[in-house]
Amino acid sequence: MSNKESINKTVMVALLLCIVCSIVVSSSVVLLKPVQQKNKALNLKANILAAAGLLQEGASAQEIEERFASISAKLVDLDTGEYVEPSAVGKDAALAYDQRKAAKDPSLSEPIPSDKDIASIKRRVDYAKVYLVEKDNEIETIILPVSGYGLWSTLHGFLALEGDANTVVGLGFYEHAETPGLGGEVDNPRWKAIWPGKKVYDLDEGDEPKLQVVKGAVDKSRDEAIHQVDGLSGATLTSRGITNLVRYWTGAEGFQQYLNKIREGV
Repeated sequence: MSNKESINKTVMVALLLCIVCSIVVSSSVVLLKPVQQKNKALNLKANILAAAGLLQEGASAQEIEERFASISAKLVDLDTGEYVEPSAVGKDAALAYDQRKAAKDPSLSEPIPSDKDIASIKRRVDYAKVYLVEKDNEIETIILPVSGYGLWSTLHGFLALEGDANTVVGLGFYEHAETPGLGGEVDNPRWKAIWPGKKVYDLDEGDEPKLQVVKGAVDKSRDEAIHQVDGLSGATLTSRGITNLVRYWTGAEGFQQYLNKIREGV
């Protein structure tokens, strides 16, 4: 066999191998996509339940689904604070609505002026999804999607409030790329356990959000301690980013109008 024939056969074998591998990889992506989407949806539900204090440690997928079934999703017009009528957005729109995708759609979002974009998210959706835990037609817990830039990444998570639309039930992030051991401590159960009971607003002074992550430890002897959470050690910028995202989404650009209506019983 000549060298030319040997080279041709080698190239042919390599080409066929590449084609076979490409088919296998492509098939795997297609076949696994439904599983990945299901797992992603389950993880999101678990994080919503966790923020609301409704997730038991080690809960199975079935338990997560069953517990989440008691939570209702609604769309809120951020400009008015009113619920969006289903007829305006289509049947089952609240459950199907992808807020992160909507934020990239010019028809469903708008650019945020730089002086108002304290969370550094660039665009704000027109409609935002909220999750409600209700009992006897009364709201027990309000779960708000929140996002904002930390040190290295945009953090995506949920802030849960009691039915008074002011007292924190919990805060948790389901996606971020902050530094492990520093900003990544947002996932530390001990730090997350500080949040419940904190107040977003000092309602005697108005509806401007006061909640913040401070540098170091909170001085519990001071009146403002009810609005403060211990800082993340060695992660000043991540701590500041969390303050900014919480204040943005509970402020005038976010859910402030909606939360005011909840407190007023409208």
